[in-house]
Amino acid sequence: MAGFSDVLGHEQTILHMKHAIEMNKVSHAYILSGEKGSGKKLLAGLFAQTLQCQKRGTEPCMECRSCKQEMNRNQPDIIRVVHEKPNTISVEEIRTQVNGDIMIKPYSSPYKIYIIDEAEKLSVQAQNALLKTIEEPPVYAVILLLTTNAGILLPTIRSRCVTLDLKPVAPGVLKEYLMRELEIPEYRANICTAFAQGNVGKAKRLALSGEFSEMLEHAVHLVKYIQDMEVADIITDLKRIDTYKMEINDYLDILMVWYRDVLMFKATRDADHLVFSDELISIREKVKKSSYEGLESVIKALDKAKVRLNANVNFEMALELLLLTMKEN
Repeated sequence: MAGFSDVLGHEQTILHMKHAIEMNKVSHAYILSGEKGSGKKLLAGLFAQTLQCQKRGTEPCMECRSCKQEMNRNQPDIIRVVHEKPNTISVEEIRTQVNGDIMIKPYSSPYKIYIIDEAEKLSVQAQNALLKTIEEPPVYAVILLLTTNAGILLPTIRSRCVTLDLKPVAPGVLKEYLMRELEIPEYRANICTAFAQGNVGKAKRLALSGEFSEMLEHAVHLVKYIQDMEVADIITDLKRIDTYKMEINDYLDILMVWYRDVLMFKATRDADHLVFSDELISIREKVKKSSYEGLESVIKALDKAKVRLNANVNFEMALELLLLTMKEN
């Protein structure tokens, strides 16, 4: 990693950060908001590293003592707040790691930077304790709150921070990155890009996941040969996938993308925009046998199955209804 120039996407956020550094208008508190895997930690780390860099540029030089310390995660003036319990950051943790520490001047750097990841887990008391610091921070303090949901934070905190929303990365950029960096074939890159919806972390995870490959093969086999299969056998088989637990949602997403491909090809006869471009022959076959109404009802049934499973409805019942709709259409 050589700095901001190596980051995929997020041009607006990077521009904002660089501009703040250049104009010497760095705020004392920021909220970086974006879904899990969107790059919040990467950007916060680079911003902190650049602010502390001894060359004082708008990119970390990666050569000075401070940059090297941060590369090894031991820059004494970049503090990453940790928490014991997985689902909450307590008031004690904020008091000891931030409030009790922030009045001590930086050891060797212009700033003292606190990175609080998973800020949506801050208890209300912890947020109130943090608010006191954000309202009257020492001049050298910068607090970076990283969150998947900025709306959970108290309005009083939000109003005192600069909020930077991380936007999804463009599909073309993401696909090219997967093919270049992870050396995966175009067909596979297409599918991972379609599923990741602009989230680089998720795209990489899917591209490198053996389970995802297996699931993909299984789903494609199912949509091709469902006519000749028994519903009970399919459900037994899908229970195996459910051992990956949350992955059944991913599985239903694969089916959804497949049926959308079929519907789109039926309407446009255009193969260029198919996600499952490798499966054109099977998609053509499916188009011949399926009506628009039939495809629409399968897509609706997939949506319903997801809602039912998320509401903890009986696994077998939810899938049986879905599979019967798929067989009928």
